[in-house]
Amino acid sequence: MNNVLDIALGEYGVTEVVGKKHNPRILTYFKAIGHRWVTTDETAWCSAFANFVALKAGYALSGKLNARSWLKVGTKVKIPQQGDVVIFWREKRNSWKGHVGFFIGYSEDKKYIYVLGGNQNNQVNIKPYPTYRLLGFRSIKKTFRPLFDAA
Repeated sequence: MNNVLDIALGEYGVTEVVGKKHNPRILTYFKAIGHRWVTTDETAWCSAFANFVALKAGYALSGKLNARSWLKVGTKVKIPQQGDVVIFWREKRNSWKGHVGFFIGYSEDKKYIYVLGGNQNNQVNIKPYPTYRLLGFRSIKKTFRPLFDAA
């Protein structure tokens, strides 16, 4: 398994807190990548999670909170490997909305892509997404040695 998946799996089960309180771990994802203004775990956080994992691993990251920003990171790949970034559209193919996570594999019939990601039913988990919503796969590589422990 690669470093990105090891780090992401270490966050497995982190869940939003319902109500006025917020999970400090999710807020750490935002703070570690420079978005200290975010104070609620209700803010869409799939890209914050992907950025946090990439940062902690020393890999290329988008630094942005929109999932589609990952379409410009790393190298486009047609045949993904476990741990590659996977980006989906949400609501409409041409909307700005999306989802990002790390590729785990395909369902047997290839109709679904299993993704390890954040903000999947309000938690870090592995979830299937329909293949028809795929925007792309990106291979990210180690680009720097982390300057600090993202915790």
